[in-house]
Amino acid sequence: MPETRRQPDNDTMRILLVEDDDLIGSGLEVALRNAGFTVDWARDGQHAQLALATTPYLLVILDLGLPKLSGMELLKSLRAGGNDIPVLVLTAKDTAADKVRGLDAGADDYLGKPFDLAELVSRCRALIRRSQGRGSELIEWRDLSVDPVAQTVSRNGVRVALTAREWAVLIHLLTHSGVPQPRARIEESLYGWQEEVESNAIEVHVSNLRKKLGGDVIRTVRGFGYIVDRT
Repeated sequence: MPETRRQPDNDTMRILLVEDDDLIGSGLEVALRNAGFTVDWARDGQHAQLALATTPYLLVILDLGLPKLSGMELLKSLRAGGNDIPVLVLTAKDTAADKVRGLDAGADDYLGKPFDLAELVSRCRALIRRSQGRGSELIEWRDLSVDPVAQTVSRNGVRVALTAREWAVLIHLLTHSGVPQPRARIEESLYGWQEEVESNAIEVHVSNLRKKLGGDVIRTVRGFGYIVDRT
């Protein structure tokens, strides 16, 4: 299955949550969405394996005690197939020996249950930042300043209020500056499995961003999509 995998795009906002506990999974899903991520939630190892083979993700949050295919088996399969996507392991087994086994199998970080949601989100951001080779969360483009942690945007020092979708479109285009992004690719980074996408959704979000930030930030690539030029 790994050989059919699309190469992960390290700048998408989409992450995969692999957790079979409904209470923990639903809490994580809400916290991660509130932090600005698009979340796909797989409840067993086989479902997660299929998702990873067909969809590019920024990060995997992986419980080890999964039905059908264990988290450890999934992790080993990922690394054996050459997939170097960051993986944050969650488990009720929080002994030093368990951590060593998880890290040796290819995990990038390890968090024992129960855990603090704010800490988990912070660890996710740190793993993503490290995988992208960035030392700071702050994104600056000309006179535009974007803070992904605080989820704030300022232009010329003036704060601009954005909706969650507008924010996600802007982050996607900024982290791909200089590279034209097709509408389908932007949609993929914004919407999860269960979300319906209106045919003109991206156009509406871009139009609103231009009204709020100015028409010079996002440029249309006719017949293809949109681009934020390099600074």
